Amino acid sequence: MNVEVDLITACIRKERKAQYELYKETYRYLMSICIRYTQSYEEAQEALNTGFLKVLNNLEKYQSHIPFKSWIRRVIINVLIDEYRKEKKHKENIKYVEDFEELPIAGALNEAISKMNVEEIHKLIVQLPPMSQRVFNLYVVDGFEHKEIANMLGISEGTSKWHLHFSREQLKVMLHKMAFTVKSFLL
Repeated sequence: MNVEVDLITACIRKERKAQYELYKETYRYLMSICIRYTQSYEEAQEALNTGFLKVLNNLEKYQSHIPFKSWIRRVIINVLIDEYRKEKKHKENIKYVEDFEELPIAGALNEAISKMNVEEIHKLIVQLPPMSQRVFNLYVVDGFEHKEIANMLGISEGTSKWHLHFSREQLKVMLHKMAFTVKSFLL
């Protein structure tokens, strides 16, 4: 994504053509972020549009010494977290998992992972409970620290760490089931 200063300046002047050009130029990058934090394509599209509007409304605050890609990513992630906070007030989705079955040996698990593509991995991540999914994405994919995640989501650092651990364990269980299914199919 290579956004030129002239395009940003034209967007600040509220030129519709420039705003549309910026949207087209940043769409794929921003959509890839939104998809990681939402449950469906429609939610991702809604979040992207909300986030892009916020980008346009705050473009005059952008400082040219900061890479535009980093700035726009931060704006979108903040919008996604704000949306999550609104949603959190309306419903609490906490799942307790009691009996974890034993995981397969690392070789079988690695074999299953190596045969997966990005969409399959994303399908597994979206099966996590919403809070665990957000913490996992923020920590593993976007590289935030637990302290930052805790502040963003309004939880404690310990809770953030618990959600990360829980996410990893759940993903291991899902991968185990996939590896077992693939093994059974091949036999």
